[in-house]
Amino acid sequence: MVSRLSSVSLFRCLVAAACLALVGAPALPAAPPPANAATDWDLTDLYPNTATWTEALEHTRSVAQHLDSYRGTLGQNAAALFTALDAVSAVRKDSSRIAMYAQLQSDSDLLDAAARNRLQQAQVLGTLVDERSAWIAPEIIAIGAERVQAMETELPELAQRFDHFLDNTLRAAPHTLSPELEAILAQAGTILQQPGTTHGLLSDGELPFPTVTLSTGTKVRLDEPAYEKYRTSAVRADRQRVFDAFWGLHKSFEGTLGNLQAEQVMGDVFSARTRHFDNSIQAALFADNLPESVYRTLVSETHAALPTLHRYLRLRKRLLGISGPLEYFDGYAPLFASSAEPKFSVQAAQRLTLAALEPLGDAYLEQLRQGFAGHWMSAYPRQGKTSGGYTATDAYDAHPYLLLNHTGEYESLSAFAHEWGHAMHTVMADRAQPFEKSDYSLFIAETAAITNELLLNDYMVAHAKDQNEKLYYLGQALESIRTTYFRQVQFAEFELAMHEAFEQGQALSGDSLSQMYCTILKKYYGEAEGIMTIRPNYCLEWSYVSHFYEDFYVFKYATSIAGAAYFAEAIHSEGPAARDRFLAMLRAGGSDYPYPLYVQAGADLATPGPYRALMARMNRLMDEIEQLQRTH
Repeated sequence: MVSRLSSVSLFRCLVAAACLALVGAPALPAAPPPANAATDWDLTDLYPNTATWTEALEHTRSVAQHLDSYRGTLGQNAAALFTALDAVSAVRKDSSRIAMYAQLQSDSDLLDAAARNRLQQAQVLGTLVDERSAWIAPEIIAIGAERVQAMETELPELAQRFDHFLDNTLRAAPHTLSPELEAILAQAGTILQQPGTTHGLLSDGELPFPTVTLSTGTKVRLDEPAYEKYRTSAVRADRQRVFDAFWGLHKSFEGTLGNLQAEQVMGDVFSARTRHFDNSIQAALFADNLPESVYRTLVSETHAALPTLHRYLRLRKRLLGISGPLEYFDGYAPLFASSAEPKFSVQAAQRLTLAALEPLGDAYLEQLRQGFAGHWMSAYPRQGKTSGGYTATDAYDAHPYLLLNHTGEYESLSAFAHEWGHAMHTVMADRAQPFEKSDYSLFIAETAAITNELLLNDYMVAHAKDQNEKLYYLGQALESIRTTYFRQVQFAEFELAMHEAFEQGQALSGDSLSQMYCTILKKYYGEAEGIMTIRPNYCLEWSYVSHFYEDFYVFKYATSIAGAAYFAEAIHSEGPAARDRFLAMLRAGGSDYPYPLYVQAGADLATPGPYRALMARMNRLMDEIEQLQRTH
């Protein structure tokens, strides 16, 4: 995941999200990292200490209080417009850094009340900045496009830094309110964040997670990381125990979790209607200027591709040796579990990632080595640390930070390459673009990261030491497509369904959301065709997906793996030409809208082609597995 940790902002927006698939981790690492490894981050690159952070917070708050002193000056001349935008941008940059430090400290220890308090202060600061600059968009729109363009011609520096922002602001004229209403919406920002904040607090720390006894006699407390770890057990009875206990707990909190999710949807719809959008999906796609055909094509092509998913599920059943019906709890068992499943230290992950990404060129690799040498990442899990993984990218004048929970499995290795893809994207965009144009869209961000994953998997398959290991990595590749493509489109379809239901006047509750999710789940996994059985309690899965608190985010994982598959194949087959197109897209940052940047790089995600290419890749993987099995 990539996370831009500031509040929703004028220039550098929040795109907080979860990892491509939350990386499971026990409370403590199995072994401590080597003493000389750069495996824990050094936040002094942001602020020497919390006292310095507090000084920065207070100073930025004071400056932000006076941002509206520029109000009424923007139309005077180009210099006045530049001066005001430059002042707001400087405050945005400082508040983003402040928020990032607070978020990293809080996520290092979720039980640290002082850190949570600092995070809340940073969020309030972000809301203040939004409030005190809410008049800017209406004032620019009042100036008009013709006059703004003349100002850009008159003062080249204005265009160099702010032309895309100005174009985007003028484009938003039909959805921009009066300065007073914009200020009110800005004030509501903190309130609208609360359902997601509460969900995170509940699911990461306060649910009374059950304890189950596995077939080995081991007792396990099933918090989310433990659930994600033990659902992969090779023992089928243990997988069922884990699923029954974990989703049984969520069933007992179905009402509360449903209410939180409904509040999030209500907030999304409120924001969309207030800004005069036809619906919430139109509002969500507007910021990136994405055609709705991307979303609709993704869902329709996925429906058409369900036979490929069902082929994979039949293959999974055969490989797992299941004689009766395939169950939903069978979905995460490794296809090719071996007695010597590979393990990877962080140092091994560094070496393998460098080797796998050689096709991206020497400059990319050198930047990656610099990141590895610095203290940019918190690599290992520990008690109280947040689960999953992300890359925090809001400190424009510093460097990105990576939160990992590395436990040594191949999934951790893949997540390592993924998050460093986000980090390198940030480094390239920040070096190539001014602050105001460095904030790239998630529509491109996940492609940067997943391309790294695919190149890594291709490398591991090509360099497997024997046939069993090759089968293992091929199985991992297949499961990546299931979880990053089919599973995310399944989520996206559910997210659209619950928003549309509320927009049509239907009430949302935990029970109705479970029924809605269950219908989609059964369709994707072919229950009517006898492919997989879905037990009712498992339909509570929606309730722990944190992505649903970032409106219409999940579909970008699916479009991204389709795009990443295109780029990985092109880089292998075309070499430097395809690589250069890909890296140029990353260096472009937020200098243009993501859709045209993608098209310029060679892929149009509003057309069926990339999705069908991904399905071709999936079928080739299954063909190779079946061929290897015949000759093994």
